[in-house]
Amino acid sequence: MWRYLKRVLIGKPLKTMDEGGQALTKFKALALLSSDALSSVAYGTEQITTVLITLSAAALMYQLWVAALVLVLLFAITLSYQQIIHAYPSGGGAYVVASTNWGQSAGLVAGGSLLVDYMLTVAVSTTSGTEAITSAIPALYPYSVLVSVLIVIGIMLLNLRGMKESAAFLTIPVYLFIGMIIVMIGVGFYNIMSGNITYHAAATPFGDPVKGMTLLLFLRAFSSGSSSLTGVEAISNAVPNFKEPKRHNAAATLAIMAGILAIFFAGITFLSYYMGIRPQSSQTVLSQIGTAVFGHGVLYYIFQLSTAMILAVAANTGFSAFPILAYNLAKDKFLPHAYLDRGDRLGYSNGIISLAVGAIVLILIFHGQTTLLIPLYAIGVFVPFVLSQSGMIIHWFRTREGWWVGKALINLLGALISLGLVTVLLLLRFGNVWPYLIIMPLILLLFYRINGHYHNVAKQLRVAEKERADIHEYDGATVIVLVSNITRVTSGAINYARSIGDYVIAMHVSFDENPEKEHKTAQEFKEEFPDIRFVDIHSSYRSIATPTLRFCDVIAKRAAERNFTTTVLVPQFVPRHPWQNVLHNQTALRLRTILNSRENIIVSTYNYHLKE
Repeated sequence: MWRYLKRVLIGKPLKTMDEGGQALTKFKALALLSSDALSSVAYGTEQITTVLITLSAAALMYQLWVAALVLVLLFAITLSYQQIIHAYPSGGGAYVVASTNWGQSAGLVAGGSLLVDYMLTVAVSTTSGTEAITSAIPALYPYSVLVSVLIVIGIMLLNLRGMKESAAFLTIPVYLFIGMIIVMIGVGFYNIMSGNITYHAAATPFGDPVKGMTLLLFLRAFSSGSSSLTGVEAISNAVPNFKEPKRHNAAATLAIMAGILAIFFAGITFLSYYMGIRPQSSQTVLSQIGTAVFGHGVLYYIFQLSTAMILAVAANTGFSAFPILAYNLAKDKFLPHAYLDRGDRLGYSNGIISLAVGAIVLILIFHGQTTLLIPLYAIGVFVPFVLSQSGMIIHWFRTREGWWVGKALINLLGALISLGLVTVLLLLRFGNVWPYLIIMPLILLLFYRINGHYHNVAKQLRVAEKERADIHEYDGATVIVLVSNITRVTSGAINYARSIGDYVIAMHVSFDENPEKEHKTAQEFKEEFPDIRFVDIHSSYRSIATPTLRFCDVIAKRAAERNFTTTVLVPQFVPRHPWQNVLHNQTALRLRTILNSRENIIVSTYNYHLKE
């Protein structure tokens, strides 16, 4: 049943040789990897105006200056990540750059920040998409969290089907959104020039100072508006997914994405200012612009649908970049090796599933409220920005390739602005970003604990060159067979134990509930196997595991004194259908688990397969 359901949801397995067919063209990569960055224009301007309106409507004039500074940062970051694509084409982005140039600890800060940020990417994108849906269909508002969770699960299943299929599916919402935003900006500017849309901005002339406006408020608005730049780094993390030439195609895709993002962000911010749009709890800023441009006709609902769709699928950027970043961390032994494994459809399935689970947890914790997630989301992006761009400065001074001074200056500009943003977020939005200061040390501790474990394992398992492995010679074998009652499973297990052991012991745990039954079990065993020692251990507390472990420890110690190995044979029957396992207790599984903790005991399983 599970296999059938898996094939329906995910599709049939692909051969390893089919991996080349999963590589991305620029057209599909733009849909798969740029949806997060492009979709951020749906809430970037709104985040700026939400901060500025706390002073007055007149302060909304400053959104144009904030937007200009955001575009400068976008230019610096885009050039920086294009350099990273060419210098470090293996993927991993900020993690690889920071590790190479600043050291492993800085790389782990960047990698850990991005892992959390990709979970926030999925959470923010889906909650923003849900807000767009509920703006058009208010009846769904009470079910916002459920809608967000279902969107995450749907995108997870889409990615488990493979990169090629998910990219093909995403081309529709991404390019529909691009088309609708172009139409909206175009029609909006035409209506402004033709006089169909009148100037509704605050009465204060543009450029005049607004009373009460401070640098801190401006920086707060800038830090909020910079959320529009999240997702820019995703392409540098996913360079290995591109068709050849990988570097050229990835860099070109990044340039196209940045150009579209700049035009959209600038156009939307200007329309918001010119129309005097103010943030509302019931309707997004983008929805208000759409209403002013399209009215409430068919185009408006297509526009809202396209916005909801791209915000929902923007989560796919995280699903594309997170597994590769996790792969790089696992390759360096800072995450479990399970993240190195490819699934049936050649994607890193464990990374995809982990990301979905993390995003769902965040949605539930923050009750699906985008505004609570944005500041934490932003700091998770800009810390890696600082580390990667400053790391590239070190890279250019070390390699001195080409126009390295000019490239280093671009990286310096991006690093300084990003560092300023991180400082502003920590000082002015501490109430929102403080979890980052707790989460990151815990993630770093986890990384180092995992890494330490792998190094300890390698040290203990490694056979030194020119050194004879320490192999202990044993004189015999003791086999303990765990017996619950006398069945065909027991008979088969005893016969198998005789074939591998010099000394066989049958061990049974009895309880107080039914002494007659326990006595009968002992009698039947002695009649069936008179030559096998039968040991009945009484348990007054209905526990099987504790007395079993104690007995096996005693026997193993005595066997070791005689230079014998000790094997504990756990008999079990295997139902014909997997679902039937839930109808039986898992005693054998629990016993194997506790016995595996003993280094002087070999644990073996005797399986008896049922026919029906």
